[in-house]
Amino acid sequence: MTPSATPPLPPEQAWQPLPSSAWDADAARHLLRRTGWAARPDDVARALRDGLPATLERLFPATPPTLARPAYLDLAAQRIQAIAPLKRDAPTPEERQVLDREQRDLERNGAVEFSLRWLEAAADPTRSAYEKWILFLSDLYVVSMEKVNRADWMYRHFDILRAQGNGPAPALTKAVSRSPAMISYLDLNRSSKRAPNENFARELFELFVLGEGNYTEDDIKQAARAFAGYRYGDRGFRFSERDADFGEKNIFGQSRKFTGDEVIDLAYAQPAAATFLPREMARFYLTDQTIPADFFAPLGEFWRLGGFELRDLCKRFFSSTIFFHPAYRANFIKSPVHYQLGLVQDLGLDVLPLPRTTLQPLRQMGQNLLYPPNVRGWVGGRLWINSSTLAARRQLAITLCSPFDEERLNADEKLELAVARDAGRSRFTVDEDRIRAFTSLGPEGVADRLCDFFLPVRVSDDYRRTLVDYLSRGPASDFEDRARRATIAILQSPEYQLC
Repeated sequence: MTPSATPPLPPEQAWQPLPSSAWDADAARHLLRRTGWAARPDDVARALRDGLPATLERLFPATPPTLARPAYLDLAAQRIQAIAPLKRDAPTPEERQVLDREQRDLERNGAVEFSLRWLEAAADPTRSAYEKWILFLSDLYVVSMEKVNRADWMYRHFDILRAQGNGPAPALTKAVSRSPAMISYLDLNRSSKRAPNENFARELFELFVLGEGNYTEDDIKQAARAFAGYRYGDRGFRFSERDADFGEKNIFGQSRKFTGDEVIDLAYAQPAAATFLPREMARFYLTDQTIPADFFAPLGEFWRLGGFELRDLCKRFFSSTIFFHPAYRANFIKSPVHYQLGLVQDLGLDVLPLPRTTLQPLRQMGQNLLYPPNVRGWVGGRLWINSSTLAARRQLAITLCSPFDEERLNADEKLELAVARDAGRSRFTVDEDRIRAFTSLGPEGVADRLCDFFLPVRVSDDYRRTLVDYLSRGPASDFEDRARRATIAILQSPEYQLC
């Protein structure tokens, strides 16, 4: 249970726009680190030139960036389709087990491929904010590969979040109710008039739209009947009239022959809907402390009156006075994904397209992409940090700051590297050329870059002076080694874990 805290501003002031006079370099860095992963010098300079409103227009575009379906998913789907009759006709249980294992491997490899492609997209500074927004939405509309076990369905779920994540929230929720991964994850595929499954209706009210305490158990039972008959197969979503319940339902005190879409509209008509998602945004982007629901009333009313438009909510949230308040700066623990992609951007690198060097560290740090722990998603906050996850973070910093040894790669991994290089991605670790370019800034310049753009906190003069003294000490021939060691120390520091 996260602690609660009284916000430092009253609600009527908190959600007012940040005064233009307060838009400075520190505010720009805060915005870029919280909406994305890092605050690179060029991005900070552009944000200052453009101003806050124009920057938010760019970070949360009217037309969402696309993410191409990985080709491997199509190849795997073809093979899985070919396996189906072989499994059915397998003469022995052992042969069927071999085919089952092959199918599991195909799905698992598909999930790996999708995860790597998403990380590559999210590492692109021009799209980082929207990709992080997709990550947030996936932490709200949770599905897991552990149960779904279909990589193409997981991709489709994220594609729904991407395509509709900047439009009206009710439309997104309706699309999610037809997501193949969601139908599988919350057992809608097994819900019928005779035996309505309550999982989706419960999470719709509790985790997607309203929050605990804003519905009754009978509301859930009645709503579950409206979603009976939702099905998904290889040809897409279909509504099974044979399994559907067309009878009258009583939900939130209203009686009608509600359909699933109408239940979603009814949920958004409840007072709690206006403040639920803003509170979830605050938990993901602002603070791990619980803020009272009534604090979000002005923001929720703005959102409700605007038709629950998600892009409008983002622009209002991230331009608010409370978002930039000193009480919420440099004190939010980075998630493993944030830490990893922040390293990639701060160091000017590309995502290494190899599972054991990219996805395995994420698992070791406590965030296995596409495998959230339960329907509530990632808890985050202080739970991200313990002795083992901190050790994994430190090792990742060392790995990315050390020359890359390709001789240790197997043939498949070398092929993946070649494909990435053909696509223009080749900066996987801080090699000699990159450290040489970095050290061209000199001891003072290196110290300024590390302190001002890598760290989210204002360091003391003594801190900066100690760093400059260390970088200046010793022969010039060792400067590159000292700069590399200083960089690793900064990236492993408690301060760098924060944003």
